[in-house]
Amino acid sequence: MIIAVDGPTASGKGTVARAIAAHFGLPVLDTGLLYRAVGYQTQLNHGDPDDAADALAACDFPDALLDDPALRYESTGGLASRVSVHPAVRKALLQRQLDFAGQPGGAVLDGRDIGTVIAPHADAKLFVTASPEERARRRHGEMVGRGVTVSFEAVLADVHARDARDTGRADAPLMRAPDAMLLDNTDMDRDAALAAAIAFIEERRKARG
Repeated sequence: MIIAVDGPTASGKGTVARAIAAHFGLPVLDTGLLYRAVGYQTQLNHGDPDDAADALAACDFPDALLDDPALRYESTGGLASRVSVHPAVRKALLQRQLDFAGQPGGAVLDGRDIGTVIAPHADAKLFVTASPEERARRRHGEMVGRGVTVSFEAVLADVHARDARDTGRADAPLMRAPDAMLLDNTDMDRDAALAAAIAFIEERRKARG
């Protein structure tokens, strides 16, 4: 069983994907982490994330980088959004994602183009989202909790900027697959969102026999 979980930044899609994977006993891949690794490696290389050649060179990052805590930094998320607009980067990372999705028994993948590009044949697709203001509120709370000094207005502006890049890129833009469940969790807690997701997946499993 392949489950695709897509959505914009700070939507909670990663939390939903990990919980779904645990519930169904499936491996999970945060595909955004791959782009974070490329963005961070570009920085380590003293390259420009907006330059396609520099970003492509960073795709040859060591596997150990995926375990680096720096990939979870807010600044690294911004780098990931910038390198992901380059078609060459997306092509370079495509096979790694396809291999993960195609493993025996299935998998859960979360990202921005799983249901539309990576696994359009997925057994169940979810598009997890929330209002920009709510996503910024959550992200701001996380950052303040880590001791980062930043204004809510700055975080909201960053959310809008990432949304614009992700939905506006020419190659594999962020969009909801026609057959994906829309899970707007603006006014939902984590348990309610997970329950809704699991119920949808179970319905899809029954429909497919």
